[in-house]
Amino acid sequence: MAHSTMTPPPLISGVGVLDKASLLLGVLEGGPATLARLVSDTGLKRPTVHRLVLALERLRLVARDGQGRFALGPRLGDMVVEARQDRLKAQAGPVLEQVSARTGTSARLHRRRGRMRICVASSEALGGEPVPVGTAFPLTSGAVAQVLLAWEEPEALYEALRGARFTAAMLSGVRRRGWAQSVGGWEPDVATVSAPVRSPDGRVVAALSLSGPISRVSRHPGHRLGCEAIDAAVRIAESSGC
Repeated sequence: MAHSTMTPPPLISGVGVLDKASLLLGVLEGGPATLARLVSDTGLKRPTVHRLVLALERLRLVARDGQGRFALGPRLGDMVVEARQDRLKAQAGPVLEQVSARTGTSARLHRRRGRMRICVASSEALGGEPVPVGTAFPLTSGAVAQVLLAWEEPEALYEALRGARFTAAMLSGVRRRGWAQSVGGWEPDVATVSAPVRSPDGRVVAALSLSGPISRVSRHPGHRLGCEAIDAAVRIAESSGC
């Protein structure tokens, strides 16, 4: 199938190597391309194209597809995700404050970083034990960890369950209900319910949690707060557009 020769005018920075790299990425915006096509579409010399595209591949700005052609790399997608996550944190604040005031719980937003979960936004209940923004916990126990892992692909899920205090069957229940709960996890007298914050394509990008003393939220926090957690998570997703 012939590719279109209609391309937008190149963006010029005045820095030669950057402009050449930009030309290459511009071609790849239209889909995967062979080295020969990159040469013909950019007008650059073949050794120059080869050197630059391999450098971009090392930086994960370019990758190879199943046919060995060059394509836009995963790092570009990661950058988009990070930009969306910043918007997610900014929009989460008002929702966390509202649900915290209504339920008397500490409301927090968590993101996954490798094998850790990080609190990125919070509204703490009066008298509760605060969890400062930036605090990290292993993804081995607790309601938040269950939510961040429950919708993983099977292979990644299998790896994540090694050393975890929950099972695949428990995560199946999380997927069925739409929320997870834990009692006396990181804090012995605290119960937590958590729900996923999803992107428009359905991926879990964060987890919202509501936590409070067992004496207040009971040993079955999901029954009382599950719907509250789901509703707040949906509102954060909708307001941020993430």
